[in-house]
Amino acid sequence: MKFLKTIFTSTFILILAINIYAQEKLTLSSAISIALAGNSSLIQSKNNLQTSNAAVKNAYGNLLPNLNFSGGWNWQKISDSKGTAQVDYLGNVTNVAASETDTRNYNLSLGGNVTLFDGLSNVATINQSKSNLQSAKYSLEKLRQDVVLQTVNYFITIVNDEKILKFQEEDLKYNQDLLNKEKEMVDLKMVKQADYYSQEYQTANSQLSFIQAKSNYEKAKVALLNFLSQDVFNDYTFELDSTYIPASINYENNMDSLCLVAMNNRSDYQSQKEAVSSSEYQLTISQSGLMPSLSGNYSFSTSSTQPSDLFSRKSYGVGLSLDFPIFSHWSTDYSIQSAQVQIKNANETLRALERQIKGDVKNAVVDLQAAKSQLEATDAALKAAKETWIIKKESFLIGSATYIEQQQAYRDYIQAVNNDITGKTNYLYKQFSLLSALGILNN
Repeated sequence: MKFLKTIFTSTFILILAINIYAQEKLTLSSAISIALAGNSSLIQSKNNLQTSNAAVKNAYGNLLPNLNFSGGWNWQKISDSKGTAQVDYLGNVTNVAASETDTRNYNLSLGGNVTLFDGLSNVATINQSKSNLQSAKYSLEKLRQDVVLQTVNYFITIVNDEKILKFQEEDLKYNQDLLNKEKEMVDLKMVKQADYYSQEYQTANSQLSFIQAKSNYEKAKVALLNFLSQDVFNDYTFELDSTYIPASINYENNMDSLCLVAMNNRSDYQSQKEAVSSSEYQLTISQSGLMPSLSGNYSFSTSSTQPSDLFSRKSYGVGLSLDFPIFSHWSTDYSIQSAQVQIKNANETLRALERQIKGDVKNAVVDLQAAKSQLEATDAALKAAKETWIIKKESFLIGSATYIEQQQAYRDYIQAVNNDITGKTNYLYKQFSLLSALGILNN
């Protein structure tokens, strides 16, 4: 029997050790790294940058001359078995005797053209492609910050729910132990039956709170792991590493200075400014349709009836072409008006975004100030509720307070603890939110 007990104990310890070892620690920093590496929208945006880079290269390529090479071969056979009357190139009718002609031809050519002037369209296209590339980079950075903030939100929710769960677990154990003591005291006729029922009610409520806290915690884990594209059945422990907690922000500064920081750092604002520049370059491209264009061409060719005779006869050519637009069915006018409307809309979007950013900063500051005040209030309420509960508990022991009064003080204490936990995590998240509104939330 002792041997079986030893085996059972060893097996239990081994299973416990395996479970502990199987748990993987997930910190806020590692969660952010996973999110940035695996977020589908980020991956697609990074891939799209390759297209924007290629567009810049293509715009520069339009300044360079192009070069084309071609080669050909053809065979022709003419058979006239009886002879016929043919008309020569002078219009004379000539009788041609029966004949058979077999002809082969080989040719090679090399040539191309270069745009010498096109109304500065090529230069504007280069600048426009650069603006589009920079705009895409800013958009990617804004998306990165949004992913970071969303990860922080999920992670802080887990930390908050985990703290509440642990406290509710302690509260349930406390109430269960107290219920057992009340049962013993009722059996000994030391307390009233009503006090036991009151404690039984309190224990049941504590159990319900524990079940709800556990459900919230498990759902919060699923939400984060799904966002990180991780297996929800894996076992993780979560740690809010202090290395990523943001430094305190002096949000008491003048609101104008905070807005200036946001305008200088918000990637979405910088992206829209590049969009305005891109639309202005588009106007230059459209206006170039009113100006003449000058291009040059060059060629080299050779042909023969035998491959060995190639390059015996050579042909060289160089030329210039000037094209002056006179009437284009108002297509140029339409292009110019479209570009002007695009500039107006891009500037209006920029102004609207500026108003939105100011609102974001104002709301973030107000929320952070409120969260700080709430945290101070919850800290004070927690201290008062704890002291009240201790006093009521001591008063009950000496008979100057009822059991109901003691339990009510304890319920107030429980609520104060939950409020304090939520207040601390909310204040931390609002710090991240202000960093995001200012555009300085970096990974």
